[in-house]
Amino acid sequence: MIKIAVCGAAGRMGGRIIAAIKEAQGVELSGALERPGHPMIGQDAGYNAGLGAIGLPISDDLNAVVAGCDVLIDFTAPKVSLKNLEVCSLLGKSIVIGSTGFTPEERALAAELAREIPVIIAPNMSVGVNVCFKVLADVAKILGEDFDVEIVEAHHRLKKDSPSGTAVRMGEVVAGALGRDYDKVANFHREGICGERTHDEIGMQTVRGGDIVGEHTVYFIGMGERIEITHRAHTRDMFSRGSVRAAKWVVTAQPGIWDMQDVLGLR
Repeated sequence: MIKIAVCGAAGRMGGRIIAAIKEAQGVELSGALERPGHPMIGQDAGYNAGLGAIGLPISDDLNAVVAGCDVLIDFTAPKVSLKNLEVCSLLGKSIVIGSTGFTPEERALAAELAREIPVIIAPNMSVGVNVCFKVLADVAKILGEDFDVEIVEAHHRLKKDSPSGTAVRMGEVVAGALGRDYDKVANFHREGICGERTHDEIGMQTVRGGDIVGEHTVYFIGMGERIEITHRAHTRDMFSRGSVRAAKWVVTAQPGIWDMQDVLGLR
């Protein structure tokens, strides 16, 4: 039985991950973690997950929670995730990270900390989204240079990073397939007399509002035709189920940073 702990246990995603763990076979919930001072510290972790009492209180003791698990699932924020990754590395535990918005420096630090333990860092744990990553690379290679690429993503009004980690990854996948450097060709803003669209740029547009769980569309726009590849998330459950699937996979992986493409065998 694989012991899984959840960081951010009192949040929306934390609750859905806890519910997914309780539903899955071959795993058990061993710990529920929140930041020190959170009002739900000491309360039963099952309440936020809609499960009623499950006999496991939410804790703020990071070291104790990590020591008692085989793998930690973390959907928080980059700085929190890196702190958790550091503790997991020290204690020899695996970690699945779904946080987005990492800077290049933070990614480098994560890679250093992952030298001794297997780590999954994925901007989106959805099986469907990761299939889209694979499809986007294939489509971009086939279409080649004759189609302009634009990416539009939409999320709820509370999302803090922009564009989403999933949209960035889609941009990276397409750019890589076309032999371009995403950091050089991504265009995040157009206003006023900004000139004609360049040949290589990949437009990245963001929508924020209401309770949109997540929607991503990649447009391949040619002369006289257009291809649109869209993924829409209806609930957060697909992310939580994907994270549990990742947790099962990562505990037997070799040290280093992996992602959901590895988990799903899509490479």
